[in-house]
Amino acid sequence: MKTLKGPGIFLAQFIAEEAPYNNLESISSWAKSIGFEGVQIPTNDPNFFDMEKVAESKTYADEIKGKLNEMGVAITELSTHLQGQLVAVHPAYDKLFDGFAPAEYRNNPAARTEWAINQLKLAAKASANLGLNAHATFSGALLWHMVYPWPQRPAGAVETGFKELAKRWTPILDEFDKYGVDVCYEIHPGEDLHDGVSYERFLEAANNHPRACLLYDPSHLLLQGMDYLSYIDHYHERIKMFHVKDAEFNPTGKQGVYGGYSGWVERAGRFRSLGDGQVDFKGIFSKLAAYDFDGWAVMEWECALKNSVDGAIEGAEFIKKNIIKVTDKAFDDFAATGADENFNKEILGIK
Repeated sequence: MKTLKGPGIFLAQFIAEEAPYNNLESISSWAKSIGFEGVQIPTNDPNFFDMEKVAESKTYADEIKGKLNEMGVAITELSTHLQGQLVAVHPAYDKLFDGFAPAEYRNNPAARTEWAINQLKLAAKASANLGLNAHATFSGALLWHMVYPWPQRPAGAVETGFKELAKRWTPILDEFDKYGVDVCYEIHPGEDLHDGVSYERFLEAANNHPRACLLYDPSHLLLQGMDYLSYIDHYHERIKMFHVKDAEFNPTGKQGVYGGYSGWVERAGRFRSLGDGQVDFKGIFSKLAAYDFDGWAVMEWECALKNSVDGAIEGAEFIKKNIIKVTDKAFDDFAATGADENFNKEILGIK
């Protein structure tokens, strides 16, 4: 068995204009000061992290990695959640998602998609230059507007959607394969890969591509009413990343999974700071340890109630307490009698 690495922190929700959250070095130093050992870096803002330069220059990548290492911080993974979203966008969402791309690619879906695909390919090389073996992203969605089958979905629409999604992602997955990096899709409502069945549909369409892996985030599964523990049993071989994020689901006689268009505070299902929700993290950390997951436990903070700094401080300690330092021997070794093949045959009555 292997011991998880951590705690790590996903920086996306903490980046701000004021210090110490306004550049990679200072925010990493802050993260270290409150107990984190790794940072997961979003790549959508070149002023914060110049992914293109990291991809082009191993020397520059080593400089960034070295500066963080000097302060005792590792880079856990890079993230292209926003760019991955733009690999596949249904026209109904064009205006809403245009803001995820630079201004010159807005109001031009084809150019925006091409830019997003190129961003993912840069992320493959940047990850390799930093010595990383996993990468976080979203799948995008062509079918999400059909998630509830009313009106009735046309025959073959789902198959066509996943065929197109796989067509767009296969060259990206091949690029990541060239650099030995896994693409870890965060299974997330709003994406075509939002549960186990949809992930399997994508895998089938992508010919079970070895780099089409998973970012495990139990909060998104709990809010769908899924068994997030048995999910690990099903997909542990593909789980290469872990977001430690809490949530709670308290349905009432007035609302359930869909939330009635309510804001986050009023929804039946909402994200919470670590330890304030309903996720069984003891069960999760136990299963991941048993399945030899040796990646990072990375906190993603999203809470409708608690402030982010308190959530981060508490989250670092929460992860530390939940990481299981795995044993290197069996608890009953003290009672071992020693044996060989002949002894085993003797006690089994085999001649």
